[in-house]
Amino acid sequence: MKVVCNADITVDFDLHKDVSIPRMLIGGNQSYLDVGNLDPEERDILAFYAGQMHGKVRPELIKHWKDKDPDMKVYEVLPPSIALNMSYVAHMRRNKFCLCPKGFEVNNPRIVESIMNGCVHVIIADHFVLPFSDVLNWSKFSITVLEKDIPDLKETLTSVPDDVYVSMQRRLKSVRRHFVWLDESEDSEDDTHFDAFHMILYSIWRQRLHSQTTSY
Repeated sequence: MKVVCNADITVDFDLHKDVSIPRMLIGGNQSYLDVGNLDPEERDILAFYAGQMHGKVRPELIKHWKDKDPDMKVYEVLPPSIALNMSYVAHMRRNKFCLCPKGFEVNNPRIVESIMNGCVHVIIADHFVLPFSDVLNWSKFSITVLEKDIPDLKETLTSVPDDVYVSMQRRLKSVRRHFVWLDESEDSEDDTHFDAFHMILYSIWRQRLHSQTTSY
């Protein structure tokens, strides 16, 4: 059994025995998880991405959307002139959707950053086994887009009904604790239940139980 944060079914990941985990943040407490949680009506920008050009998918995103549409704030690296007025984190807190294209690997820290900032993340990565997918229904708080559908990205996002978006954005607050390694020194024991540490152990237990059952 492997426990990995880059669960790519095309790169030696066995769905029947291996476990996918998130790239997570360490430390913090429950009050920390409330930082940046702007309500949906306060998020007045459609989509945002800024990052290094790793892999093949991100250059395609830049090719189709950089400087193409004012609703799609897509950059290679956030320009200093823009960062002075609105930082990377501020963009995440103002945007409805945060774009999370794969780089060299299918997973990246941007997914958890988006969750922490209340920005509905848009995963652009084929063959990615989502963390804790045996427990969490990712379709309720995120969107997955095939790499080939990057040209249709805006149409995909604008087609999400307002009530569905509001529901997805609010669910982010409920799932945040699953993606943070909470510090028991700052929280009671009950408050750390179902944080990333507990979720990982639970996923390992479930997968181990499944593999034992199916081996007979």
